[in-house]
Amino acid sequence: MSRKLFGTDGVRGRANTPPMTAEMALRIGAAAGRYFRRDGRNRHRVVIGKDTRLSGYMLENALTAGLTSTGMNVLLLGPVPTPAVGFLTRSMRADLGIMISASHNPAHDNGIKFFGPDGFKLSDEAETEIEAIVEQEIVPAQPDNIGRAKRIDDGRGRYVEYAKTTFPTGQRLDGLKVVVDCANGAAYRAAPDVLWELGAEVIPVGVKPDGFNINDGVGSTHPEACAAAVREHGADLGISLDGDADRVAIIDETGRLADGDQIMALLAGRWAEQGRLKGGALVATVMSNLGLERFLTGRGLRLERTRVGDRYVVEKMRGAGFNLGGEQSGHIVMTDYATTGDGLIAGLQFLAAMADSGQRASDLVAQFEPVPQMLKNVRYAAGADPLSAAEVKAVIAEAEARLEGHGRVLIRKSGTEPLIRVMAEAEDERMLREVVDGIVAAVEKAA
Repeated sequence: MSRKLFGTDGVRGRANTPPMTAEMALRIGAAAGRYFRRDGRNRHRVVIGKDTRLSGYMLENALTAGLTSTGMNVLLLGPVPTPAVGFLTRSMRADLGIMISASHNPAHDNGIKFFGPDGFKLSDEAETEIEAIVEQEIVPAQPDNIGRAKRIDDGRGRYVEYAKTTFPTGQRLDGLKVVVDCANGAAYRAAPDVLWELGAEVIPVGVKPDGFNINDGVGSTHPEACAAAVREHGADLGISLDGDADRVAIIDETGRLADGDQIMALLAGRWAEQGRLKGGALVATVMSNLGLERFLTGRGLRLERTRVGDRYVVEKMRGAGFNLGGEQSGHIVMTDYATTGDGLIAGLQFLAAMADSGQRASDLVAQFEPVPQMLKNVRYAAGADPLSAAEVKAVIAEAEARLEGHGRVLIRKSGTEPLIRVMAEAEDERMLREVVDGIVAAVEKAA
């Protein structure tokens, strides 16, 4: 069946607007409960985490009602990073983990992400089955079998302790001044705690959530806030997380930004030298820069590309036995440590590289020279399909012909927002601008 409810990362939309309503969240919770109780297993346990959006209270309560109505016992973690939900789902032997978050989106959006009992995000097939149950009559549990719900007070603490174990044993961050920008989001307490307990002098940014200010001028989608704090305080490093802390941007001591491609290049090179890089390959999406591919090839390593979405990166990693992957946007997936992207643990790995090498952040953030790349987004009305317009197809075909042998072009719909993403790479920056602007103009006209 075609999927109408689930996108590339769970269910997402504007709060109190379909599908992000209390009514739909209740049905999704009941459907997920019915899906996980269908084989008669005895545990029937689900953990729920959330970020700091005001609508998280509404969706948390609605999901809890739906899940308990089908006999699931609910453990409420409160505000924790998305990777903490993956970790705690497995650690607490739950059947299901749910994260209520719209990641890097504005506060008026929200979303629901699902994790299976192994801590990894649910497969497309499982989500499709849950969506089918949502559309049917959902059979509730008998009165004696209604589930219970309770708060788990130490969920964040469990994650903090685990995150510290991923930092090399015996190493500390004494003498390092680190800015950590938590985007007024889910990691606003966990991330500063981890860094402080490892010995760093911590300068916190974006740690005063009010329900409305998540990702508002702070976080990995606004790294200028972290960069400004790094320069102001003379810090050694800036770690900028997004609203649910599953992605990261690294800022060196001069305020220069390293995106996910540069971070993955650093880790791949280090892990390969240490004999830790499984399969001699890094997994990244079609969005990653051609410069990253050239960097890896020059070291006898491979870049395995997937469609956009960290879930597809993880699927490729698990299927082929790779242990490092991610996205240019800053999702860094290290399956030796986490089941999904973890911005904090990626930041700790960067700090470990600084400690091991004795080098400054500025010596590590530029692992390769990126091929000039341009990305523009075009918003379109719900129900429209501008990419099917003949004039848009013609402009794209002309651009591909022009860049053949000199670069590449990638056009795709966002899986989480009504956006067309227009990306191109080319050594000739004038040609690059002309190609991207031409496609954007055609899409805007059609939209």
